[in-house]
Amino acid sequence: MNEPLITVSHLGVTFDDASGDLEAIDDISFSLHDQEFLCVLGPSGSGKSTLLRVLAGLLAPSTGEVRFHGQNRIPKVGLVFQHANLMPWRTAIENIKLPLELAGESEETIKAESEAMIDLVGLKDFSLSYPDDLSGGMAQRIAIARALVQKPDILLLDEPFGALDALTRERMGTELLRIWQSTHTAVVMVTHSIPEALLLSDRVLVLSARPGRVILDMPVTLPRPRQEQIRYSTEFIDLERTLRESIQL
Repeated sequence: MNEPLITVSHLGVTFDDASGDLEAIDDISFSLHDQEFLCVLGPSGSGKSTLLRVLAGLLAPSTGEVRFHGQNRIPKVGLVFQHANLMPWRTAIENIKLPLELAGESEETIKAESEAMIDLVGLKDFSLSYPDDLSGGMAQRIAIARALVQKPDILLLDEPFGALDALTRERMGTELLRIWQSTHTAVVMVTHSIPEALLLSDRVLVLSARPGRVILDMPVTLPRPRQEQIRYSTEFIDLERTLRESIQL
């Protein structure tokens, strides 16, 4: 296999707390390859979001390092949170344009790239709609489009569907799968949903209770492309059982 896109080595993060030091994650090591989709599971407080913040360059690790293509530097990342955090005074297409505008791209490039991206997420007919007029699922698709329009090295997703109802969440999982299969951007996604992780990912990383340590790094052997019906297969159910048994509540 080619050199990893990201190599995480012996990563640890400790926060200063009123009652003393709080160790969030400890001695985490793993790699991520180009075009790979990795999901991170674990109980609440296991440091999943902390890990994502380190990968995004928003938080310096206390110990260990993150290397990008073998170098000690931060990759270009797109980051999507549980809430879409769209600018309410900008239309859907204007929200998508924002990273390109901040990067100083030409008007021609901004127009072409943003229109291609809103078409990819299936919301071309809502280009001129404001966030308040979009459903939760639509808003998250716009947030994903905004993150992808800058062509990041890695897309980081922190519980992007956690605020949605169950049915919308399932539909959004299918939509994300479709979008990823079109772009093949490397992804690290934090989720609490085991079925969601299995439907989407190439590998699942399971963290222990705090401090978060890797207790399972499991390849997802389900064939691609994947459809919703794969949730009912014997192989899917067996993998789901393995993940459930590994998670320490």
